Amino acid sequence: MKKQCYFSQHNIKYIDYKDTEVLKKFLNPHGRVLSRKRTGIAAKYQRQLDMAVKRARFMGLLPYVAS
Repeated sequence: MKKQCYFSQHNIKYIDYKDTEVLKKFLNPHGRVLSRKRTGIAAKYQRQLDMAVKRARFMGLLPYVAS
């Protein structure tokens, strides 16, 4: 059974880098982005998620590495 895409399900068109609570859902405890296979996100949103996480890290909103 395939997982539903979180962003399609909640009708989110654009992933905002400032929304760290949503971004944290897709990071593992070490701060790495989870794969599409684990989360069930569509490819379009996975690319947007990667860019949003990178921007949030650069702006200091998310850690690069969690200890």
